[in-house]
Amino acid sequence: MKLNAIIVEDEKTSRDILKKYLAKYCPNVNILGEAENVEEALVLIRNNHLDVVFLDVEMPYGNAFDLLDKVGDASFETIFVTAYNHYAIDALNAHASYYLMKPISIDELIKAVDYVVEIKTKEDALQDEVLVPNTNTVNGKITIPQQDGFEVIETANILYCKADDNYTELYLNNNKKKLVSKTLKYFEEALSNSSFARVHKSYLVNVNEITKYVKGKGGHVVLSNGKEVLVSASKKAALLSYFK
Repeated sequence: MKLNAIIVEDEKTSRDILKKYLAKYCPNVNILGEAENVEEALVLIRNNHLDVVFLDVEMPYGNAFDLLDKVGDASFETIFVTAYNHYAIDALNAHASYYLMKPISIDELIKAVDYVVEIKTKEDALQDEVLVPNTNTVNGKITIPQQDGFEVIETANILYCKADDNYTELYLNNNKKKLVSKTLKYFEEALSNSSFARVHKSYLVNVNEITKYVKGKGGHVVLSNGKEVLVSASKKAALLSYFK
């Protein structure tokens, strides 16, 4: 799959190295342009249909996060390329697909591009298709603790789970919500044999209740009750693998 891309990096030497590596090791990446700052990058993003943006964090007159804020929702993936590892959490929150450290490792660069190809291939395959999970529905039950014992809930009745510090909010298909003194990680493991997918650090969703997937910076899914749930870039490929 061909990927249309731009490089946003204020240092010409760094741009040239990345272009050289991409041309030699990732020939499926088509570089449409280069930008030295946020304003130049905005022009390129608005005038081209892009699949991926290689983005340095620190630039003159603004940084990568300023740029992404100005762009808003977008269908391209973002690969951060930076010499600073302390931006990793911010990059994750900005739905980055990959985080490359300078000097660039060729193996990591190839992995980053392959990951974007995987995401784009699955998104294209899902375009205009009705989402049908390829997993079998498991008619199981789960127990949640209460002060006087526990309650039994049909897993099929859970729409999604949302993290709330060391608690988890369970949203059911009867418009009820339950607050449970267990972490989201606990429910991820407890529901591992059911059709549930961790789509975000704060969300675990019932795949059978997904009615739509919308591409974007990170993308989001729409559940049967109309709830929109963000999908982290790092979770996107795993989520899309649930669907034919």
